[in-house]
Amino acid sequence: MTVDVLRRPASAERQARVAVAVLFFTNGALFANLLPRYPQIKADLGIGNAAYGLAVAAFPAGAIAAGLAAGVVIRRMGSARAAVAGTLLTGAWILLAGLADSVVMFAAALFLAGAMDAVTDVAQNAHGLRVQRRYGRSIINSFHAIWSIGAVTGGAMAAAAIALDLSRGQHLTISAVVFAVAACVALRFCLSGPEAEAESESESEGGAGVESVADPAGESGAGSSGEGRRIARPTPGRRTAYVLAALVLIATAGTLVEDAGSSWAALYLSGSLSASVTLAASGYIALVGAQFVGRIIGDRLVDRFGQRTVARAGGLIVVAGMGLALAVPTVPGTILGFAAAGFGVATLVPAAMHEADELPGLKPGSGLAIVSWLMRLGFLLSPPVVGLVADAAGLRVGLLVVPLAGLLVLLLAGVLQPGRRQGR
Repeated sequence: MTVDVLRRPASAERQARVAVAVLFFTNGALFANLLPRYPQIKADLGIGNAAYGLAVAAFPAGAIAAGLAAGVVIRRMGSARAAVAGTLLTGAWILLAGLADSVVMFAAALFLAGAMDAVTDVAQNAHGLRVQRRYGRSIINSFHAIWSIGAVTGGAMAAAAIALDLSRGQHLTISAVVFAVAACVALRFCLSGPEAEAESESESEGGAGVESVADPAGESGAGSSGEGRRIARPTPGRRTAYVLAALVLIATAGTLVEDAGSSWAALYLSGSLSASVTLAASGYIALVGAQFVGRIIGDRLVDRFGQRTVARAGGLIVVAGMGLALAVPTVPGTILGFAAAGFGVATLVPAAMHEADELPGLKPGSGLAIVSWLMRLGFLLSPPVVGLVADAAGLRVGLLVVPLAGLLVLLLAGVLQPGRRQGR
């Protein structure tokens, strides 16, 4: 271990860490404020499950469309400014989505909100990795745990707004303004200087930090510090291609479960199970709250048991928890089922990204970029698929995608490392 790793972070670096945490918090909270409003929007627009699923799929579609442009924006504006600008625009488009009076306007606003969210996501991760390099140790996972806190806070804000009978316009305007102010204040304490400066600093310190690869995925980071070593990699073969495909499927399984909570939990609880609108918001809150707990303890579990065992245990929890909730449908049991699903998938995306970044035969960062990009298809495809199944056989059947995702993880977790991984 080098002296750089042991040194105490300077005041500016500690302030920058708090600032990045605020950006992650606002990113999680903004969209979560809209999710519990989905049942009301669906009812007001008078659309079926299939049309609703296609409409909400516009958000991940926008994120996919803007994913590659995020790098250009960061190079021109800097990661901190790009993250804040994206936050402001995300809040504005979410407000317009809440006020939409047609399904076309609703989908268009979600598409643009998703595009801005993708820019924010990549930029805040890029800046978080800059701060991590200054620290000389891994802190990126803590930022994603803060994102989960933001998502829980946003869901709770929405539930409170519904209970207080605030209109969607009032509620989402308050949300957009509050988090815009928070992001602008955080910008003052972010790291200054060009992005290239962070890379040169990492290299001059002997490579103690992570590589400058921004994570274009939503709620997870794969950065790790302290590795500082890269060995020559052989030409990629069939084994590498197979492992990479399996890692994409594992990450996608995690996103499928997250999307089930964000797009369908409130609708299922309020519609199929006749829960109150306020109580229906608890399904998503339970999922992201349990996911936060899983992220907080995930590194210690992986250090002790290995990625493979933790992923398999998580997949089993998803299958058992959500499978039982769907087999015996009750409001409390379903909320607990979504909580089990969130806890089970907490470490999946970071695990898949970390393993992909270490695959032999690929340039550094290539595997990570591929997994990050392709797993967004889970967010894109899940809503319309679940919607079509729900229209044909009921939403309860459509939500079988959650235990099936857990089963997929159980089958594919063998590609993950069985023992302790360093540099997490």
